[in-house]
Amino acid sequence: MNVASDLKKTPLHDLNVSLGARMVPFAGYEMPVQFPAGVLKEHLHTRAAAGLFDVSHMGQVIVRARSGDNADAAHALESLVPVDVAGLPEGRQRYALFTGEDGGILDDLMIANRGDHFFVVVNAACKDADFAHLQKHLSDTCEVTMLSDRALIALQGPRAEAVLSELWADIAGMRFMDVRACDLHDADCIVSRSGYTGEDGFEISIPADKAEKVCRHLLDHPDVLPIGLGARDSLRLEAGLCLYGNDIDTTTTPVEAALEWAIQKVRRSGGDRAGGFPGADAILGQFASGATRRRVGLKVDGKAPVRPPARLYSDADGKAEVGHVTSGGFGPSIEAPVAMGYVPVALSAPGTRLFAEVRGKYLPVTVAVLPFVPNTFKR
Repeated sequence: MNVASDLKKTPLHDLNVSLGARMVPFAGYEMPVQFPAGVLKEHLHTRAAAGLFDVSHMGQVIVRARSGDNADAAHALESLVPVDVAGLPEGRQRYALFTGEDGGILDDLMIANRGDHFFVVVNAACKDADFAHLQKHLSDTCEVTMLSDRALIALQGPRAEAVLSELWADIAGMRFMDVRACDLHDADCIVSRSGYTGEDGFEISIPADKAEKVCRHLLDHPDVLPIGLGARDSLRLEAGLCLYGNDIDTTTTPVEAALEWAIQKVRRSGGDRAGGFPGADAILGQFASGATRRRVGLKVDGKAPVRPPARLYSDADGKAEVGHVTSGGFGPSIEAPVAMGYVPVALSAPGTRLFAEVRGKYLPVTVAVLPFVPNTFKR
């Protein structure tokens, strides 16, 4: 498939093409949407064994305190995110959110404490804005550096540990959200035990000039297949995980998005570290009084997928619109269509019956508990 010549390419572009990937434009990059196995087989293989994803389009950023005291960098980051960064131990990682003054979500991201700096991974479509945001607010106290010379891959699935342990035996000692430096096939890597599929797995930052060598070594393992963006999307949907720009954006707050778990108590109430982040009044106000709407899972009757921006109704005649779908598609692991969307809190209880408009018809859907597929993180 031809794509625009001005699209950026990841360090693994040539490898992806050589493996037969169908390349598409995504977030300004030429990215593999699927490989010859196809989205369905790639999805199921990741759930059963191990899938290898090129996620090098995402932004990798170093935040380092000018004082040399990493505690200063932690407190600086806490001025932009509503999560506990100061309490994050060295060698651990935490899911975080950049929030705006009105409480909306600017991006979701990962923050890792590397001891003398913080390693931040942000979404591809937001990375330039996120980098500018960090520089604008933190440059007086921190050096903020975008890493342009590294690739990022994800190895996900129940066989991921066994595969990676053949390159680095210590991998078995890592638990969910641990972060360590290691040598993989003579490449200095940063490995986190995390990912965005709901499966156990790892995300690995690799020097760009050594990324293809490491990936080819991993792909030589019989349990590993290359996986494209198509299966990445269906895997994260089954896992009930948000896609920025669809399920969360500047019009949604963490409370509306059912992400309260990401805001630790120390940032919510009591003490001198509660609040102090953009949108704190709006977000903490929703903690206290509740939001009017909520992100929910939706199971669909029948086999027809319900995709965004399908409207949701409380009646089968389409007269009472109550919300909309933000993500949807077929869930290969459960052999049924699944979706997520926003509905009024009064209609957010599991088992609530609603109707989604699809091509002029109103299909029954039921509010469901997330995730659709239980996660298998190694805690």
